[in-house]
Amino acid sequence: MDNKKYCIKENLHKQMKSISQRLENVKKLQAKRWENEDHWDTLNDLLVKELDEILLIEPENTSALINIGAIYSDMGENEKAIDYLKMALNLGSEDKNLFINLAIVMIYMEKHQAEYLEYLEDAEGKVEDPLTFKAYFDPQSH
Repeated sequence: MDNKKYCIKENLHKQMKSISQRLENVKKLQAKRWENEDHWDTLNDLLVKELDEILLIEPENTSALINIGAIYSDMGENEKAIDYLKMALNLGSEDKNLFINLAIVMIYMEKHQAEYLEYLEDAEGKVEDPLTFKAYFDPQSH
């Protein structure tokens, strides 16, 4: 019986390590989108598919939620982006990128300044999770 418990724990550990590796790969791939703008849509679809798969295994993985929110923001799908980001917030994430991404999406959604400034203030003093990334923000567009 103890051996079975050990195997289950070992398998769980491998799965968690595998998810961290997958999130690292997602982060690397998303950075390449800017170098390969001809393949922007294809890369975004791949990223969303991979993050969806991670969330099927670990629905409360805040890094995956933050990253898929950033991708949807970059795709201009702000309603979807805010849903994923709010899920990460409701799960208690303290990741700096979460708060910055929430502010970015709210600016793009033309929300009241007080709403997004609060998220930017919350971001101060927080630390970036090495497995997450920021949504793209173009200050010229707003």
